[in-house]
Amino acid sequence: MDYKLIAIDIDDTLLTDDIIVTPGTKAALAAAIERGIFVTLATGRMFPSAKKIAKQIELNVPIITYQGSMVKTLLDEQVLYERYVPQDAAKELMAFCEANDLHLQLYINDILYVREDNEKARDYSNLSKIPFVVEPDFEKLIDQPSAKMLMIDDPARLDEMAEKLAPLIGDRVHITKSKAHYLEVTHKEGTKGHAIAFMAEHIGCTLDEVIAIGDSWNDHEMIEAAGLGVAMGNALPKLKEIAQFVTKSNNEEGVKHVIDKFILHTV
Repeated sequence: MDYKLIAIDIDDTLLTDDIIVTPGTKAALAAAIERGIFVTLATGRMFPSAKKIAKQIELNVPIITYQGSMVKTLLDEQVLYERYVPQDAAKELMAFCEANDLHLQLYINDILYVREDNEKARDYSNLSKIPFVVEPDFEKLIDQPSAKMLMIDDPARLDEMAEKLAPLIGDRVHITKSKAHYLEVTHKEGTKGHAIAFMAEHIGCTLDEVIAIGDSWNDHEMIEAAGLGVAMGNALPKLKEIAQFVTKSNNEEGVKHVIDKFILHTV
């Protein structure tokens, strides 16, 4: 198969545990682009955060952000695809988080909002390299379109909360985890699977000509949709089960290995 599009998750996939892109991976990406391959990012991160990573690897294409809720060009920041959490579900989720004392973050107009400056907000900000804005009154914000809503807590507690949320709003939203301690809510069509289908059509290729690479459960929709779905060596076991290929880990240049094998044919 001659692949035309590669969609790559960022955290624990493209980035090592030290939050860098290795020189070897950068070189492999450049070689793929030189061969005419459309390389993009597909991440749960907000656009400003993903844009910084894209610049590191010298991408100049639309990228998939907010779990697939937004596809935006890098140069002029033109929005090509956007989906927002439905208003009624957003309000119910906010009330649920208040009732259960859950840390909730909103993402509106590429700004990260939190209710208070706390450790969860600071840790997230440090990871994403994005500042947060404190707004104690979320009621002021909830009527504005939110690309995603994110809860941060202990992994086991979030699993419990997800089970409670499903019957409340699961018919109107997509609920997923990007990391064990991040529970995220987007529009039903705000998934990486929907986004890569859009990107494939946008550049004029079929899903069979797409490679999707990821490590976490929020990647499963694109891994199932792509012609070649790849799980990282450090991926969740259940993601490896549905992937067609399991590459090396993020600390062993797993993305480079995929490009070497399926694009450059050097391994």
